[in-house]
Amino acid sequence: MTIYNRENYILTDSPLKKDLLRLFKRDSKMTILDIGGCEGEESLRYSRIFPFATIFVFEPLPKNQKMILENIEKYKSDNIRFMPMAVSDEDGSTEFYVSSGHPDPNAEFDWDFGNKSSSLLAPQENNNPAWLQFNEKIVVPTISLDSFLRENKINEVDFVHMDVQGAELKVLKGAKEFIKNIKAIWLEVADVELYKGQPLRTDVEVFMKAQGFYLIQTKMHGSFGDQFYLNEKYFKTFSVFNNRIQFHRKK
Repeated sequence: MTIYNRENYILTDSPLKKDLLRLFKRDSKMTILDIGGCEGEESLRYSRIFPFATIFVFEPLPKNQKMILENIEKYKSDNIRFMPMAVSDEDGSTEFYVSSGHPDPNAEFDWDFGNKSSSLLAPQENNNPAWLQFNEKIVVPTISLDSFLRENKINEVDFVHMDVQGAELKVLKGAKEFIKNIKAIWLEVADVELYKGQPLRTDVEVFMKAQGFYLIQTKMHGSFGDQFYLNEKYFKTFSVFNNRIQFHRKK
């Protein structure tokens, strides 16, 4: 029997830890945005790496919001600020497609697989696994990064972790000119359309390059994966030495 444990995941280091610590000092007073925070797992991991950072976690699904608040309290992560909304390209409200389901009915779950695929975009159900269901649609508040950063008087963002199930370009375009002041971005990409109107990996790459970001890492698992980008305004280049990525800041 397979047992999936939420606490084990939270207490395991982020796979980005080593690269982030080459980019930023552990005691930096950073600004981190965790967009599409789900249950807050990644925010909790980043709060341990950068205890003096301010981490804003955005999540529109009420069930997940409750879990985020419980996790912040449980792990005493006082540097995490909870934002109960979705990030999009406009302020206001919109429909949100809620996912559910379990891939393995014989497993003992301390992990909700189904809640991790909800999206601002309608699902392309033929491209999603059969166990993943979209039986509910709710209305959620939205904010653009341009509005959020202005309202909170944030001039620079050090790192963005984005897991928004196909809405990547909605989030990035909503930053408007502020995207130039984001130093590093991690996001998910896909080579097939899981959601209607979803930008594919090549679309994201073209957009990011046009905004002055260069791709330093791609990890694909079949047609799906992750990419890590740096802003050339802050990091002029990178090199590989003994299989380790070395980043070079602009002076």
